[in-house]
Amino acid sequence: MSKGAYMGRFIAVAGAAALVLTGCAGGAQETGSTTDGGTTTEGEVTLEFSQWWEPELPAGAFRALMDQFEAENPGITVELLSGPYASTKEQVVAGAAAGTMSDVVGLDGAWVSDFAQQGAIADLTAVMADVGYDDSELASQVQVDGATYMIPVVNFVYPMFTNDALLDAAGVAAPPTTRSEFADAAAAITEGDAYGWILPLSLEAPNGIQNDVMSWVWASGGSMLDGGQPALVDNADVSSATEFIQGLWDDGVIAPGAFTMKEQDKVEEFTNGRVGMMIDSLAHVNLIRESNPDLEFSISAIPADDGYDGERGIPYASWGIGVAENSEHKAEAFKLVEFLMSESVNSELSSIANAFPGNVGSVPDFVEQDEVFGTAFEIYQSGFPANEFTGLPVAEQLMRDFGEEFQRSLDGQQSMQDALAAAQAKWEREF
Repeated sequence: MSKGAYMGRFIAVAGAAALVLTGCAGGAQETGSTTDGGTTTEGEVTLEFSQWWEPELPAGAFRALMDQFEAENPGITVELLSGPYASTKEQVVAGAAAGTMSDVVGLDGAWVSDFAQQGAIADLTAVMADVGYDDSELASQVQVDGATYMIPVVNFVYPMFTNDALLDAAGVAAPPTTRSEFADAAAAITEGDAYGWILPLSLEAPNGIQNDVMSWVWASGGSMLDGGQPALVDNADVSSATEFIQGLWDDGVIAPGAFTMKEQDKVEEFTNGRVGMMIDSLAHVNLIRESNPDLEFSISAIPADDGYDGERGIPYASWGIGVAENSEHKAEAFKLVEFLMSESVNSELSSIANAFPGNVGSVPDFVEQDEVFGTAFEIYQSGFPANEFTGLPVAEQLMRDFGEEFQRSLDGQQSMQDALAAAQAKWEREF
């Protein structure tokens, strides 16, 4: 595919929807200033940058980009505060409440509305105007009440990962493409310590509802909303997907511990060869390969409902970036944002992250160099990006509300239809 054709596809998608995806105590530190003949020379500025990206990239790759930024911006030093997604999220929530958020923060689109309402993250529309930044190269922006609070740096699709060895041992010839094929494969794989599928449903980090539950709805072209409002009840798309998962649960093919499991636990179980299939971000491919170089795995589209032949919704998430409202060096902080969004740097970052770029002129080099990511690109081209939680008010609480009722249904305390009705009532109160 030509560069123009590729970017035409990307711009159309990214421009159509704001894309979805943490800080800790601290802030920029200025080491001092001197005055000489009436001219003030500012001292060194250290920017704290809290994110979960560095651990998911090849060792040293993200630090090398920061070193490049520092070389191009004398007087500014970047201190990376890196950790897994879940712990980074805990830090940024604490920092938002205390007013001690890092100067630059990695953001999930599901957090943006809450942080903006709290006044914890800066209005980037105003910051961009102050520094004279031309935002025409940005593929998308996440806004609240017409103002930008997050810029998606790179974007990831969430396909299905399959353990080739476990599928082969179970006599499954190829990754399943329909729900019935998936159920059959999960049952065939489940034996001894191996399970067919893994489902993280932690209420502490409830993004499993987004990535692992609603993804089944979107994969068959369905929606959980109607006119932007909750539509969980009397919704055949939501009912069929949740009942399907209930059936997998009842059949015992889902790995144990789901109610307390977080995303990183899911990745660890898959990497260690204990589950045959999972829905996960392309961001974790490097991590899986580094942790278990011998693991052979494939990716494919999330199976659709039997008989569905339309375009499949593809869950996606972004490494988003924002600036803390409490930062005393917003201009310097935005220099780092501008650096990461520049065409050449964004191309490099999207290439090493194996993601789709956030700059409309950037093109990753992985599409033709790596079979796994080439397949991901084909999946991306053949469907449409889907994440209805992005930009919703209290999006994480909506996931948690749904997760509470969904767990009760899986556990046999109520029917799935009662769970959907209870979740609908909670959602209507939040909206």
